[in-house]
Amino acid sequence: MTSSVPIIDISPLILGEKNLRPIASQLQKACTEFGFFYLIGHGIEESLQKQLEVYSKSFFALNRETKMQIPMSLGGKAWRGYFPVGAELTSGQPDLKEGIYFGTELPLDDQRVQAGIPLHGQNLFPKQLPAFRETVLAYIEALTNLGHQLMRVLAMSLDLEASYFADRYTTDPLCLFRIFHYPPSASSPESEWGVGEHTDYGVLTILKQDNTGGLQIKSQSQWIDAPFIENSFICNIGDMLDRMTGGYYRSTPHRVRNNSNHGRLSYPFFFDPNFDVYIKAIDMKHIDLPFDDKNERWDRTSVHEFDGTYGEYVLGKVAKVFPYLKEGLT
Repeated sequence: MTSSVPIIDISPLILGEKNLRPIASQLQKACTEFGFFYLIGHGIEESLQKQLEVYSKSFFALNRETKMQIPMSLGGKAWRGYFPVGAELTSGQPDLKEGIYFGTELPLDDQRVQAGIPLHGQNLFPKQLPAFRETVLAYIEALTNLGHQLMRVLAMSLDLEASYFADRYTTDPLCLFRIFHYPPSASSPESEWGVGEHTDYGVLTILKQDNTGGLQIKSQSQWIDAPFIENSFICNIGDMLDRMTGGYYRSTPHRVRNNSNHGRLSYPFFFDPNFDVYIKAIDMKHIDLPFDDKNERWDRTSVHEFDGTYGEYVLGKVAKVFPYLKEGLT
């Protein structure tokens, strides 16, 4: 089935125009009907994206032994580094993908690193590709800035002050970045997925994907394709925005299968709440909220029953993704 996920031009936001109501209205419609939307006019330089693609392909072309010089076990509590095909789990099942994990680069003397707070620290880069580091860090900075801008209009889409999320949840966002490589379909059974059905944990995911295809989202109990669109990002809301809005904005299940005869690359960037911030529901009295039925969720749990900080939520999730790294995160 072909996707009809909305395409939203955010160039007025990027250009600093004052009237952002049309964009906010489009986001409100997209987040209630799909939980996904494409972004165009986002202002992220194509040259930076091309550099990222070149170095990513070069990295995954390295042999396994070389890639395993920067394993996630070496990243420790920062939760950074490379993992091979089958090492990451979704719903307890191994994913048919390999990848490398990055995040906001913090110096060793940063107080969060000194305190040993999980998911904070320094990245690991292959010494064979010295320019990879500069490109990845520039991309993370650019996407972090874009995330801050998008949260302004997402707040407006909920009839909140533009600074609502920045003031309460994303002053110091937990920004995590992944690069995934999905092997060709010929190397895997038809019944297995590159990544199985899941929802994202935080508030906003900004995904760059190549032209291979394979991403599907669940809309009105139907799986629909979310194909490649040139120089666009596809975004989706996560569990915490679902939790904050009482289910008005739903975190939508999605999955990936590479059906091509060549490798597929994707670049998810997660713009999430501050690690130590307590997650609270937004006063949504002016909106008729949908019934929260956890039986509709892929994991049969309700995000609306969660009570705690984002750090507590995300650590509970990632411990299931990489069980062998669980002890190192706590």
